[in-house]
Amino acid sequence: MSQNITKSSKMLVEEANKIVDTISVEDAQFKLNNKNYIFIDIRDYREVIREGKIPGSFSCPRGMLEFWIDPESPYHKDVFNQDKTYIFYCASGWRSALAGKVSIEMGLNPVFHLKGGFSLWKKNNAPIEKIES
Repeated sequence: MSQNITKSSKMLVEEANKIVDTISVEDAQFKLNNKNYIFIDIRDYREVIREGKIPGSFSCPRGMLEFWIDPESPYHKDVFNQDKTYIFYCASGWRSALAGKVSIEMGLNPVFHLKGGFSLWKKNNAPIEKIES
């Protein structure tokens, strides 16, 4: 590890996974059409266009998450101001763990992240919504 780096990205993800509950692809599929759950796709939009997304999920690039959650931010999105359960996902579950942790720290609750991410979602032949660029 570089002498300037005191925590690796792996360590950060491990810490986040101690705080953020995961949800399996199987359990998440049962929540898909439940209005009490909101799926948040934090992948880069190019990934979403290339691979599609979980049907009905809200796309929020990881770099904008804190600003979109914060109601005092000029970038706030109302999707984050609801009495719902949030399920974050990314490609493999690393970024979504970090996103879930920061969301909980900001006061958003309840929060889960998808174990195995969109890659495992696809592998399990779960439904995918195609996106037009």
